[in-house]
Amino acid sequence: MISQTILIVEDDISVRKLLEITFDQYGYNYISTDNITNAIINFKTHNIGLIILDLGLPDGDGKELIPIIREVSKVPIIIVSARYDENNIITALDSGADDYIKKPFSISELLARIRAVFRRKNTQENILDNIICSDLELDNENHVIYFKKEYLKLTPIEYELLKYFIINANKTLTHRQILKEVWGIGYQNEMQYLRSYVNILRKKIEENRTKPSYIKTESGIGYRFCCGNKEL
Repeated sequence: MISQTILIVEDDISVRKLLEITFDQYGYNYISTDNITNAIINFKTHNIGLIILDLGLPDGDGKELIPIIREVSKVPIIIVSARYDENNIITALDSGADDYIKKPFSISELLARIRAVFRRKNTQENILDNIICSDLELDNENHVIYFKKEYLKLTPIEYELLKYFIINANKTLTHRQILKEVWGIGYQNEMQYLRSYVNILRKKIEENRTKPSYIKTESGIGYRFCCGNKEL
């Protein structure tokens, strides 16, 4: 069972207090700080299950924290920021963030996304321990994927998306279907998320991203993950 202690990294006192009151009310353990330096210390000294991260912090851009965390952990990271331009979102997701919520935000939406994160981490799917698909091998028991016999470094969401593609190989999957199954209910219209993560995965497994051999685009529908030798 994943630790459900949430690390809040937020320098706006009113927002931080709102999060603390909400997490108290809904029974989540939490630790809060207002800067990157203390966030790193808290992460190293506590069993953190999720990070809520602001971008505008007094000692740097919150995005700087993401690769530091990703060097040692796949803990889910949800960005909560007033910056909502496409470049910031894509950069954060590329760095390894799992989700991005715009300020001002709905508490009910944030809680739904937190529940979805913990549900993904705690649910064990009834699939085989190992699935081989061309140069990819899914080791479901250890929650890792290998590409050309080498460990493939993936964020939690990248892993869940690629796993979903592999176990549904050679099927046409709609955008909404993928978003619902990988991200959870309430995400069906977040097409930008899906496009960003598909592009990230293509960078990691495709020889030619403009002519992908694995993740094929089904125009106006979704994607199809091609695997000629899927072993079940």
